[in-house]
Amino acid sequence: MAKITETDWIWHDGSFIRWQDAQVHLLAHSVQFGSAVFEGIRCYATPKGPAIFRLREHLKRFLDSCKIYRMDPPWTIDQLVEGCRALVTKNGLEACYLRPMVIRGYGAAGMVPFDSPIETYLPCWPWGAYLGDAALEQGVDACISTWHRVAPNTIPAAAKIAGNYLSGQLIKMEALRNGFDEALALGPDGMLSEGSGQNVFVVEEGRLYTPPIDGTLLPGITRSAVIAIAKDLGIEVSVQPLTRESLYTCQEVFVCGTASEVTPIRSVDRLPVGTGKPGPVTTAIQTRFLDIVNGRTDDTHGWLTFVR
Repeated sequence: MAKITETDWIWHDGSFIRWQDAQVHLLAHSVQFGSAVFEGIRCYATPKGPAIFRLREHLKRFLDSCKIYRMDPPWTIDQLVEGCRALVTKNGLEACYLRPMVIRGYGAAGMVPFDSPIETYLPCWPWGAYLGDAALEQGVDACISTWHRVAPNTIPAAAKIAGNYLSGQLIKMEALRNGFDEALALGPDGMLSEGSGQNVFVVEEGRLYTPPIDGTLLPGITRSAVIAIAKDLGIEVSVQPLTRESLYTCQEVFVCGTASEVTPIRSVDRLPVGTGKPGPVTTAIQTRFLDIVNGRTDDTHGWLTFVR
């Protein structure tokens, strides 16, 4: 797995600080209790310069997550957009990964967080394909995790907050330990939910299926882009509950997310998906997605925010 490549500057509450100066106290509330809201956003190198994919949509979800957890950073979406653009420029990057974060700092002694100050950070660093370039071309091997996703109304799955990813860590580590690249998790009702940190799609008879937003999974920004791209390509999309066995009998499976982009799944539980190679629907959606984000085709949805 990739390690972070340090850059020079991080945006912190309206000012730039050096990478090594972005320090948090051991007893900060977010360190103790996982109360850090974050986003993952990709910036792509395009012929017109660096462009950030669906920046406003990510930042809206970012602030929505803060609201769910009673966090009130003093920044608007417009201010954060400009902060992200300035950050990429100041670090001299053409392509990178941005990780906006709101944390509760040092102050509160227990779970009740209100004595901890709210701090906002915008770091970025270079990051290639999450599962490797070969994964985008050839697909990866996945398993069904023994760990289930959270039940609705336990913790809010729609909020992108650090504590939610304890589940994803267990799902991913188990998969790697057992010789798989990735894992897919079921919800508490035994129906398909999501991957360790991605949404999942299934292709059956040329039609695209994906689980509903049911309180067990994150409503992905890339997920909604995939649905829009499929409709542009004339591919029918159905949002409905999916069984575990549908992963074994369908023709194609892929996962999507900011880090994973659109990654084919070539096998599940060591059973080949379809022919065991990326299928035509997955390939068509992946190609259109990568052409849009890299500026090789028209961005008809207005998804790219150019840095300069």
